[in-house]
Amino acid sequence: MEVTFHGAVREVTGSLHLLVHGRDRILLDCGLFQGRRKETNAKNRHLPLPADKITNVILSHAHIDHSGRIPLLTRNGFGGRVICTRPTLDACTYLLPDCGHIQASDAEYLNYKALRGWLTQKQRSRNGKAHPSYTRDQVHRLLKKPGQRLDGERIAALMAENDLEPIAPLYTQQDAEAALEWFDGYPYGFPLTVGRDMTCTFYDAGHILGSAVSIIQARHQGRPVTVGYTGDIGRYNTSILRDPAREFDPAHRRIDLLLMESTYGDRQHEPVEGLGDRLAEVINDTHARGGTILIPSFAFGRAQELLYTLHDLYDQKKVPRLPIYVDSPLAIRMTKVYGEHPEVYDHDTHRTFLRHGKNPFDFKQVHFVSEVADSMALMREDTPHIVIASSGMCEAGRILHHLRHKIHNAKNTILIVGFMARNTLGRRILEEGEAYAAEGRKGPAPIMRFLNKSYPLRARVARLGGFSAHADRDELVRFLRESNLDIRRIALVHGEEDQSLALAGRLRSMGFRAEVPELGQTITLP
Repeated sequence: MEVTFHGAVREVTGSLHLLVHGRDRILLDCGLFQGRRKETNAKNRHLPLPADKITNVILSHAHIDHSGRIPLLTRNGFGGRVICTRPTLDACTYLLPDCGHIQASDAEYLNYKALRGWLTQKQRSRNGKAHPSYTRDQVHRLLKKPGQRLDGERIAALMAENDLEPIAPLYTQQDAEAALEWFDGYPYGFPLTVGRDMTCTFYDAGHILGSAVSIIQARHQGRPVTVGYTGDIGRYNTSILRDPAREFDPAHRRIDLLLMESTYGDRQHEPVEGLGDRLAEVINDTHARGGTILIPSFAFGRAQELLYTLHDLYDQKKVPRLPIYVDSPLAIRMTKVYGEHPEVYDHDTHRTFLRHGKNPFDFKQVHFVSEVADSMALMREDTPHIVIASSGMCEAGRILHHLRHKIHNAKNTILIVGFMARNTLGRRILEEGEAYAAEGRKGPAPIMRFLNKSYPLRARVARLGGFSAHADRDELVRFLRESNLDIRRIALVHGEEDQSLALAGRLRSMGFRAEVPELGQTITLP
């Protein structure tokens, strides 16, 4: 058996590893690289071998950096199955078409920019013919529909007419919807045939709804060879989901190679304990000022954790029962998926809510906002309330419009509950907001520029780090120590290089044989 590392190696996106046994070619995840367009486009279009040569895909969970290239695979001749848990299948039903829509929208916008640049050139020629240039206003009228929507058909026609090479999306929403026909969902703990003399069994990874540790077992020269793949490992003692699995079947305990994530291999999170009380403090302080709380949130996982925690705080009467608005169509769909899978909830969720006939994510004060008109009306609302809106890093989506109406007012709070990557608006709000507070909020407020305008950051900025869905350094070590696995060798993936190397050093000091593979490296077993 051979394992080759083709993605999420010394970085954190694009998870894809190829397992070869006999004539079978199994992909462990098929995720999207995320980052700068020019760098990721070529990487995303490249697959380690032709799609029709791949036997099956084992999908650890639904996050796009693990699942996002599957429609590319199925569109190009893949004839196997995508094997995952049932909650992961249900989540992908919404996440992958949404990703396809974004891919197509981004391509359309880039084509618009290229055509706009061509049309506004002072000297234009094609096929030996000179053409007069357009003004920006003329271009807008030519290429946009009422409501500032791009006219995709007109853009495509004009690009073809002027011999301009269009940018094609990686795949479309329709491609993603078609890809779902290749998915099979299964429960945890059920051995699945994935190749000749090869099985896979899922165990709960505790990271996100349906996330799985995959144990893949084959036979070589009469003895079992076992590869474990953690996908992403969750935290301990969090709400909703069970802790990462500790007890593995005796037949699966001896692991020849464990592919283990290392996202936070050298970092520690804020403690989970007391997270609700810290959220209550933010709510109470903001309410005392008569303000609104804006929470940028990812639609899958984070939004549901917030609803769960708010529901618990409201039931305990620790905070005023402000109206809560979930202003994200995707988050609304994903909350529905969460509500349909109580079989994966932890004991506390059953004890706190289900035994009393309560839905953890839907209660009297929650309002789900789907229509754009309702969202726009909410943005103008000035009575105290809570808004949960995407995107999580404030780079797109409805949260930008809420910020536009609320960021300038000191009575409001922008609550950061997740990781904000470098060069994102969310990161700038966090860093400059905290710096302004450290200076006593004196002098001019920092200026944030988005939606082509500048806004003073007078709203308070608060941060709660305990909502992360990834295990930190100590929790990754805890997974290894508390599970009953007997691990011969560990390959660390899904981490920036410094995080993976730091964790490898720590694990070696504990007696583990740990390494950080290079992109394209192959490990042969046994």
